[in-house]
Amino acid sequence: MGRRTPIEGEAAAGSSTAAEPSIFRNGNFRRLFAANSVSLYGSQVSYLAVPLTAVTALDASAAQVGLLGVLSTVSFLLIGLPAGVWVDRMRRRPIMFTADFGRALLLGSIPVAWLFDALTLTQLYLVVFVSGTLTVFSDISAQSFLPSIVPRERLLQANGYIGSVRESSGVAGPSLSGLLLQLMAAPAAVLVDALGFLLSGILISRIERVDESHTGAAEKKALYRGIWEGVRFVFSHPLLRPIAMAGAITNFSLQMVTIMLPLLFEHTLHFSAWKLGLYLAVGGVGSLIGAYTGPRLAERVGQGSVLWLAGLVTAPFACLVPLVDGGAVYWVSAVCWLVVTYRMGMNSVVLVSFRQRVTPNDLLGRMNATMRFALTGATALGAGASGLVGEFFGVRASLYVGAVGLAVAWLPYVFSPLRRMKTLP
Repeated sequence: MGRRTPIEGEAAAGSSTAAEPSIFRNGNFRRLFAANSVSLYGSQVSYLAVPLTAVTALDASAAQVGLLGVLSTVSFLLIGLPAGVWVDRMRRRPIMFTADFGRALLLGSIPVAWLFDALTLTQLYLVVFVSGTLTVFSDISAQSFLPSIVPRERLLQANGYIGSVRESSGVAGPSLSGLLLQLMAAPAAVLVDALGFLLSGILISRIERVDESHTGAAEKKALYRGIWEGVRFVFSHPLLRPIAMAGAITNFSLQMVTIMLPLLFEHTLHFSAWKLGLYLAVGGVGSLIGAYTGPRLAERVGQGSVLWLAGLVTAPFACLVPLVDGGAVYWVSAVCWLVVTYRMGMNSVVLVSFRQRVTPNDLLGRMNATMRFALTGATALGAGASGLVGEFFGVRASLYVGAVGLAVAWLPYVFSPLRRMKTLP
């Protein structure tokens, strides 16, 4: 399934000064950027195609679609914390391309099985679960690997470019996915994501070996002690702790909304796939605008203050998202969705760079693992809650519960030092 985990500066994203050479002159960053781009756009297809495969080809219920969402992210809860220790003990580049090749093989099995009329829900469950496990190692490694190929003073710029692709894939990806799903069956469309991971793995395998001074730093420590160091670092940090809490609430609530949208559009509203893709693309536009304008807004309002102020302003719009229906109401809900996702796009560029800057090299893997455990673990729980609420109280009830969560997700910032901070350290 798609692996969007939405939560996750002093200068505008992607900006550089005249005195600095382009960051794309760094060949290693250029290959990492390209690999990230193709895998992100490919994942947008699976984000729609896998649940639609379950709904259209296998007649899955709300609970079964919710279970797919759980299995795609539950590995962050099961092995996310020890994975951070293992990543800090190993070289990260081989982990990344091995994970990409593995996911290409797994996702490629879906259209093959469908072609031979052998596709089952059990296979979908296995594919999303094992792919999610590989994603754990890939994502933790990627965020921890970037400071090895980019100077820390240029991390905001590098993350700005990567974040821009992530948000632009959220704009173009769903629309292209919806169009693709109009032209071919959902199981066949999954092949696009498989090919994206294959190309990503090839590009990462061509990154030159770099000095990863972290390697072996955690080898002499017991596994539980290494895990505890990462957890303690995040949750004892006065700024990382509220960031983790707010991100977990956001991801839990966001998953409750998005996991039910294919069912709502397909079974309740009887909309075509392109209309679902268009709706999600509107949210992508909000994230993209937030990624580009958020840093400038943060300069004016304050990098800490803007986090809760934006949440306060967007809260009423979040509560209107579940009203989505036909006619003009569709567009009212879509505009509200754009406003909500603007806040998430704004947060992502500022906060990811901040996390990397304040963390020592030998703790990067464990810090990222702890964050991913909290953020993506919340996504898995949100998928499960969405399936249960949708099964027993209706699909739209799940949307309302998620919308309320999105409306209050900013509260941890209010009760932290971030509330009055003009500049993040």
